[in-house]
Amino acid sequence: MRRQHTAIVQLTLGVAAALVTSVFLAAPPFLIPTLTRDMGLDLSSAGLIAVLPNLGLVSMLVVWGGLADRYGERGALIVGLGLTTTAAFGAASASEPEILGIWLLLGGMASASANVATGRIVIGWAPLKRRGLVMGIRQMAIPLGVMISATTVPPLAQSHGISGAMLLPAVACAVVLPWCLFGLRTPTRATAEVPRATSQKPVNPYKISRYLHRVHAGSAVLAIPQFVLQIFGLVWLMEGLGWTAAAAGAVVGIAQFLGALGRVLVGAWSDSSGRMNIILHVSGAGVLVLLLLGLASYMQWDALAVALFVIATCLSVADNGPAFTAVAEHAGPFWSGRSLGLQNTTQHFAGFLVGPAVGVLLEHLNFSLVLGLSALAPAAALWLIPKKDRRYEHGAT
Repeated sequence: MRRQHTAIVQLTLGVAAALVTSVFLAAPPFLIPTLTRDMGLDLSSAGLIAVLPNLGLVSMLVVWGGLADRYGERGALIVGLGLTTTAAFGAASASEPEILGIWLLLGGMASASANVATGRIVIGWAPLKRRGLVMGIRQMAIPLGVMISATTVPPLAQSHGISGAMLLPAVACAVVLPWCLFGLRTPTRATAEVPRATSQKPVNPYKISRYLHRVHAGSAVLAIPQFVLQIFGLVWLMEGLGWTAAAAGAVVGIAQFLGALGRVLVGAWSDSSGRMNIILHVSGAGVLVLLLLGLASYMQWDALAVALFVIATCLSVADNGPAFTAVAEHAGPFWSGRSLGLQNTTQHFAGFLVGPAVGVLLEHLNFSLVLGLSALAPAAALWLIPKKDRRYEHGAT
């Protein structure tokens, strides 16, 4: 009973830490209209600044994962969250795009700790038969963070500028930090999983099979439509459909909220149906919906296009929970930090490329074609993703 209570507390704190860092990471894309209007940046340059947190994230995920593997999740998370808070306040005080970009990059580097450590904490305290559900709840924090940014950052940026908008994630991180400081507990590794002799070392799961390589690759391509919709969805609604910033932000927020609920349902579903099986179903649905979205946008069927945008957004984030759970389950307790770091690295590297690349494409192609082309990503995932799950089974060398 005591362990169950502790697990609930750790899940709550893990979700809170993931939520506030997600708000920080998601805020810059919603500053794009302000960056182009007030700072005179073109769409490509604004898109680059918007993905700088993802670049920072990519550069440090494996490092934070290694620190969590060696020294424990609690210390890594608290230090990283404190640094993210500092960077968010720095971004709020920036008056030049270059300085803003530096703080966003540093904040992304620091927030990588939460991406890795909260996943390890949640998996470490969760019972085996509920790991998919629990990870789905934790993963729910990411789209919820995007939802908060989508509904608050555009109007804040319009009325108070970039500084006012960036105070939101800064204050949110500052509020959650002391709760994590006093409440987080590092999960105990199962005795059966600890090497029996000090000379033994845990086996590198990447040398056992290509399973993790394929999960990482499949998740990376599935992240492409997620970032396309997240970064440029607001721009499409405003410039393509002529919506106001508040109305467009509300639609993006609703889509992210529904995506968050979907992650929980999909996570619970994966506990009974298998992680890879669920990801393959989501990928197939994603191909169809993105093609229909591109067609509806081209035909100017606005109501249908908006509805499909919401569905596509939900599908684009639905695979994350089962994929993260599968990676942690296969990597085992001594490699899960680094493996989750690599999982996040591949996804956010794709996101880093999406910002400037799609910005350039949109200077030559219309939104409809770009949205339709995004269907190529889940189509590729159908070939990359393994067909069956593989859990931790390698012990030590």
